[in-house]
Parts: sequence; structure tokens; C-alpha cells
Amino acid sequence: MYRAKIKMLAVMLTLAGHGMNAGADSLPDGVQVHGFASQAVIGTSHNNFFGATENKASLGFTELGANISWRLNPSLQLSAQAVSRRAGETDNGSPRLDHATLDYLDYTIHASENARYGVYLGKIKNPYGLYNETRDVAFTRPGILLPQSIYLDRVRNFVLSSPGLAVYGDKTLAIGNLSYQFGVIRPDTSDRETEGTFLGMDRPGTIKSDASYIGRILLEPGNGHFKLALTGVSMRAHYQPEVSDTLHAGNIHFDAWVFSGQYNAENWVFTSEYAQNRINAQNFGAFFPNHSATGSSYYVQGTYQLTPGWSALARYDVTYRDKNDKDGQAFSAMTGVPPYSRFAKDLAAGLSYRLGNNWLLRGEFHHVDGTAWLPYSDNPNPAVTTRHWNMWLFQAAYRF
Repeated sequence: MYRAKIKMLAVMLTLAGHGMNAGADSLPDGVQVHGFASQAVIGTSHNNFFGATENKASLGFTELGANISWRLNPSLQLSAQAVSRRAGETDNGSPRLDHATLDYLDYTIHASENARYGVYLGKIKNPYGLYNETRDVAFTRPGILLPQSIYLDRVRNFVLSSPGLAVYGDKTLAIGNLSYQFGVIRPDTSDRETEGTFLGMDRPGTIKSDASYIGRILLEPGNGHFKLALTGVSMRAHYQPEVSDTLHAGNIHFDAWVFSGQYNAENWVFTSEYAQNRINAQNFGAFFPNHSATGSSYYVQGTYQLTPGWSALARYDVTYRDKNDKDGQAFSAMTGVPPYSRFAKDLAAGLSYRLGNNWLLRGEFHHVDGTAWLPYSDNPNPAVTTRHWNMWLFQAAYRF
């Protein structure tokens, strides 16, 4: 059934693409339609990532999407995007609304030459770091994979977008443009990867998010050569156990800060982000004692435009699930889970080639020490994972 749905979305994308190429002028004023598709081939020396990839090549990572925006008047815009994403056992490709539809309202309260303020209502892209709001389109990412220390793909649904209300604004200052967004949201905590992140494994019950908060301030001094951002997240959730569940109805608090910086030169782009997060789980009963951990992560990344078509990427990406137990030994002594499941150090390099405006080809290699960001669903038994592993990826992407 899922294959049929994916094929249906692919056909719709193709038809929409041809339609846009043939009849863009026939769309109503203010309407824009875009779409994208990508297919990756992934192989690993050990462990699995987005499918059965260990010692084999897998086609388990596919992205399809189409979006429409309609500027009804200078102050009001409706937007929507549907996607089908297949990523091993973490995402089955079932088409879904990725962000907004008719319930998405972009209402500009005030606009002038130097300032703009407004309100978002609906399913909102979460303003998290520098890449989260555009991460679903391969062309907007610096590589096939984003730095997993900050943009953890196994909890993509939790981070990407949420129903809620947000206020935003941007203002031109003497040193550069300042923009901000603050929102009240209810993150998607329903999938098993999110449960694994907060409760160690897929549990019989369900995590339900409560009113949560997210905000970001972004300053772009130096005529756009620099970006400096600060993101804050405060998420509250509770667990609804099943009748035979060993866990009680506990509470989860998740708080995070992300500091972001980027420098854009003529051919170089240097980017680095640092995040610190705290997970506090309480009242789950004797089989899941109260605990809290403060994780830290960062990456440094450089991209270089070799020619108008070719570009290169280098990145070092580090994650610690508990900064007070970086080697995971204390956690392993308590749980029996391998200590290397609590950290990951990823050295990555890649090449990209653009064929015109619509096609992109990429290749990427990762050498990883640790398994902290491996998907739980692709690696259900952490005891049989391997600490040191390599991964290679190739991807073809198309957009219109």
C-alpha cells in the first residue's frame, strides 16, 4: 500500500513539474508551486542506517515532496507541503502533511521599509538552528545528511514542524538584519524513535506532548556575510501507559539551547553550531527510575565552491548524550548497554555537482566513532552494534 502511495505522489510530482514548466503563466496571481524528489544509495561497514545497509547497498532513503503557497494579499499567505519520506525502519514513506495547509496562516500585522511583524498559525516549521526549516529539500542542505549532533534525523518529525502559534518579526539595524520568532507549539512525539530517545526503547504506551515553547533570534551583520543565532526550546510531555505497562504515567521535560554561527565568503562557507540539552524524566515507577542527563554536541563544517558546478564539504561532528559521562562508562555499568551508544564522533567529506538549476548529484563518506545517533528501529539490539564504522552515500535530487 505504501509503495502505491509513493508511486502516486511521484506521478503527481512529475505531472506537477511538467504542468509548471508548461503552464506557469496559467496559475492565479500570487500562487507558486514547487516540488522535489531525491533517491540515495547507502552502504555501511557495520551497523544499519536508513535500512539494511551493513555490508550492502540500500535504496532505503527516498524523499518526495510538493508545496504550494498563495499570497492572497500583501498581508496574508497560505502555504502547504506534502511529503513522502522513506528512511529505513524510521519512516515508511506514507505521504503526510509536512507543514501547514489551509490551517497555516501567515498574517503580516505591520510592514514598513525597515521592519515587519506578524503571526503564524497552523503547523509551523520550527525555528531551530540554521537548517531545520529547509532541511526537507536536498538542495538546501550542505550535504546528503545534516550534522546529526544538532539535526538528529531519527527524531526529524519531532523537530521539523509542530501545530501552534508563533509571532515573528525582522528589522533592519545599523549592523545588519535582525529577525526573531517565538512560538507555543505541541511537538509530534508519537513515533517510536522519539520514544527511544526519551525512554530508551519503544514502549507500549504513548508520549503526549503538552504546551511547549520555541524561539530563535537571528542577526546577520556584515551585509549577510555573517549569521549569528540563538535558539531556545522548552518541551513538556507526559506518558500515557497501556493497561499492562510496566511504566507509570511519568513526565518528561526537555530543554535545549543552540548557538549558531556562519561566515559566507566568496567561495567558502564556514558553519559551526553548539547545542546543550537536558532531559529530565520523573515518576515512571520502579522500572524506569527518575533520572536526568545534560547532553552536549557541536560541529564545525566548511564548504568550498570548486567551480560553478562542483563543491566540496568537510565536517567534524560530535555528540555526547551526557556531558558528565562522555565515554558512557557509568551508563553502561548501570544498564549493560555498550558505552559507545552514548557518544558519536563523525568525520565526513563529500562532493556535490549541480546540473543546471534542477538536478543535483552528491557523494559522501563518513567515518564514525560511536553509535549515539544510529536509528533504534534499524538497530534494535545495541549489543550487536559496532563502535567504529564507515558509511558512504550517493544521492540524486531533482526540483522544480
